[in-house]
Amino acid sequence: MHDIYELPGFRLDSGAVLDPARLAYRTYGELNATRTNAVLFPTWFAGDHTSNEWLIGPGKALDPREHFVIVPNLFGNGLSSSPSNTPAPHDAAGFPAITIRDNVRAQHRLVTEHLGVERLKLVLGCSMGALQTYQWAVSHPDMVERALPFCGAPRTSPHNAVFIESLRAALTLDAAFEGGRYRTPPLAGIRAFARVYAGWGFSQPFYWEEEYRRLGFASREEFVRGFWEANFIGQDANNLLAMLGTWQDADVSATPGLDGDIERALGSITARVVALPAERDLYFPPEDEVRAARHIPHGEVRVIPGIWGHMAGSGANPEDAAFIDAAVRDLLSAPVPAAGPAAERRAETPARL
Repeated sequence: MHDIYELPGFRLDSGAVLDPARLAYRTYGELNATRTNAVLFPTWFAGDHTSNEWLIGPGKALDPREHFVIVPNLFGNGLSSSPSNTPAPHDAAGFPAITIRDNVRAQHRLVTEHLGVERLKLVLGCSMGALQTYQWAVSHPDMVERALPFCGAPRTSPHNAVFIESLRAALTLDAAFEGGRYRTPPLAGIRAFARVYAGWGFSQPFYWEEEYRRLGFASREEFVRGFWEANFIGQDANNLLAMLGTWQDADVSATPGLDGDIERALGSITARVVALPAERDLYFPPEDEVRAARHIPHGEVRVIPGIWGHMAGSGANPEDAAFIDAAVRDLLSAPVPAAGPAAERRAETPARL
């Protein structure tokens, strides 16, 4: 169950226009009288708003009795505007390139124009949700009080881009793909895509220690089929490719006004930031977040321990879920930084979407 917010004549960074763009979202809880309890929680690759619900609920860090949680769905995920649900000429292979900034710009209109929220107590997200979290903190420092990106980064690294290329190749080399105008789903390509993902989503020790048995799978092959293939087999191939493109091009330093300067982009963040990389993440490793945090005035890194790798952010492992939940609680209770040099630098060199 979700709502749709339509944005007529929505112009993308590419210059293409979606008329209208459709942003699927769901809210949990209610906005309080002072409009100070809003939390934004964007979705990750191939997920939807339900993928975030493990952190939302009574007694959890994002308790809807206290917080107004807004979960916007990523463009390309099949619920928001995507190749699979957009009419010609932007259907299927004709769907335009979408950036993280496009997503954030649409979300900003949802939050401010439709929901009437002027400040966000917290923005958080996992993986592609973390990419959006960083973009929010850079693009709208006046709105974001706190940010908690987990299993993510402020930009996609070259190594991560190589992983994305392998996924794209596995999918598009299926003869049934037909340049994105397939008559039947390219299932062989999707299965190959899932098997590439299986080697990256979890760590080497996860497989050595047969941790998949905790998820109810008796063998590695059963796990690859029952977890990874099952996760992607129902997805539209063009949707997957659209989201891959968004992911691959993510970079907060590409925000207009920042001239590709990543240190300047990170230094412009005024929010209190707690980044949670996973110890064994193969494509968003902790080292990347440690380097980034050095340039964030109120930045901190807490590494999620364990062997679940990137999937530590999925909420499926109780230990990882508890670690993330505790960090969210800590950050929500932390004071908001006072305006200082970062805010002044930002005012001098604004980077708008």
